[in-house]
Amino acid sequence: MTRAVRIAGIERVIQVAEGETILEAALEQGVEYPFACHSGTCASCKSRLLAGEVRLLEHSPFALTEAERAEGWILACCAIPFGDCVVAYHDEIELTSHVLRKLDCRVVGLRDATHDIKLVSLEPCDAPPLEFSAGQFASLGFGDLSPRDYSMANRPDEPRLEFHIRLTPGGASSGYVHRALRLGDLVSLHGPYGTSFLRAEHPGPMLALAGGSGLAPIKSIVETALTNGFHNEIRLYFGVRDERELYLEDHFQALAAAHPNLRFVPVLSEPSAPTRRRTGYLADVVRQDFRDLADWKAYLAGPPIMVDTCLAALAALGLARADCHADAFYTRAEQVQVAGSGA
Repeated sequence: MTRAVRIAGIERVIQVAEGETILEAALEQGVEYPFACHSGTCASCKSRLLAGEVRLLEHSPFALTEAERAEGWILACCAIPFGDCVVAYHDEIELTSHVLRKLDCRVVGLRDATHDIKLVSLEPCDAPPLEFSAGQFASLGFGDLSPRDYSMANRPDEPRLEFHIRLTPGGASSGYVHRALRLGDLVSLHGPYGTSFLRAEHPGPMLALAGGSGLAPIKSIVETALTNGFHNEIRLYFGVRDERELYLEDHFQALAAAHPNLRFVPVLSEPSAPTRRRTGYLADVVRQDFRDLADWKAYLAGPPIMVDTCLAALAALGLARADCHADAFYTRAEQVQVAGSGA
């Protein structure tokens, strides 16, 4: 049994299968619905429910508050319709104008960044470079495996696409990349996607928070801002558990030396040995370092718990939710767990 969901504004009607979310159905049927995390954390797919009823799966309270739910807002990635519905995109969301493309790419770079993160470089085969905004992601297909989403780590003006792919337990795509991918292999790409991209027009300082392989989109955002002449203060915090999980540290230290407005701060949450580095969770470090973030713009990418706790810290420090742009990186197992739980 399917439900008909009309998307107001673009006047498309999609069919949503039993147990399927509105976002899943929209993307399957070729609708360029705004989204990023798939998991109820980033608020990119926030929409107005104009008619009908939905069941909302578990989601972050910072992506959708109880007050917003009471006003008729939903997250399309967490909304399972009970019957026919009418929805509309968030009327204040900022979208890019990049055309979605399907590209065949070739692996031209492959190296270990840490024990569990591979840096993968791709070049399109006989096609123009991918146009995207710093912070966006693409869906990559390796061999015959189902596509998975990974953020671009390079600047949009660079011809090679760079991805940071972490080996996750039970992850078919990440396991393939770490064990079988070779230079010269073909990779399918579809994108770009995502609304957690650089807002170049923002006049104030920038706070960038990355956890683990969430450094990829943050790297793209920070490097693009600096290349484009951003002169306001940039604070980049990179949080990992232990020393061996740090990567590209020399790269960012050199970048900070060349740009006095950039400060790079590695943070260890569970160091296995005495260290002179900052320690603790990113949210706590941010609380220690700031008193008021009212004029800042923040970009966050990393594990869901890191994103949620940091969003709470930023809100307590006066940063408006509209000035927080976040990507939470769920593993496939975490996505399945979230999809199977109710709220």
